Amino acid sequence: MSSSSEIRPPADPGTDTSWLRAVAGDAALFDRSSSAERVADVLRRRITEGALPPGTQLSEELLKEALQVSRNTLREAFRLLTHEGLLVHKMHRGVFVPDLTEEDLVDLYRLRRVLECDVVRSLDELPTEWLQPLRDDVAASEAAALAGDWVAVGTANMRFHRHLVGLADSTRLDEITGRLLAELRLLFHVIATPQALHEPYIARNRELLELLEAGAYTQAADQLHQYMLDSEAGLLAAFRARA
Repeated sequence: MSSSSEIRPPADPGTDTSWLRAVAGDAALFDRSSSAERVADVLRRRITEGALPPGTQLSEELLKEALQVSRNTLREAFRLLTHEGLLVHKMHRGVFVPDLTEEDLVDLYRLRRVLECDVVRSLDELPTEWLQPLRDDVAASEAAALAGDWVAVGTANMRFHRHLVGLADSTRLDEITGRLLAELRLLFHVIATPQALHEPYIARNRELLELLEAGAYTQAADQLHQYMLDSEAGLLAAFRARA
């Protein structure tokens, strides 16, 4: 992430409902008796994939129709995501995707370094087939870059890091990582040009994958630690330039 990246101009995503088309398609993933947790999973995934930027207002009526769920189920999903910091309720205005702060950024990257680097450093004789999801993510990222689809590059990058933590084979770590990456994607919106944000990390993800394939777990963890520091520094520079 480069400190010279272009800064996102003021915008009003609160009135943009184009993301609803994708959310409506997610309704096919569960039936009408599905729980609020399943609805929350759909919205969390859309945040992680960058479809719901900070400032987006979530309409109960539109979402209720798109997902074919009850108002109570939807409100419980909102409550769950608010508890995670992925939504905020504004009095007399509704439910919104929040803007995160510089303090949030520092805190999230501290957690990322602890979580991801520890997982990689703790690996031992990893079965090669466990790396296939990461291979697929790197290939998807490179293909999306060639096509100029930088939003898709960002989504592939999110999946790469989620699958990286998945190597620990821990349900609890997977759940924590899912929430962390959703918050992280909100921070990425501070930089207006996805290419500037993601392009430097395509090759670095492949380098990490090659180290994992070689069983060089300590070297991979050290490289990932520097990767995180560079990523955080780029976003901090963007935040400060925007101020």
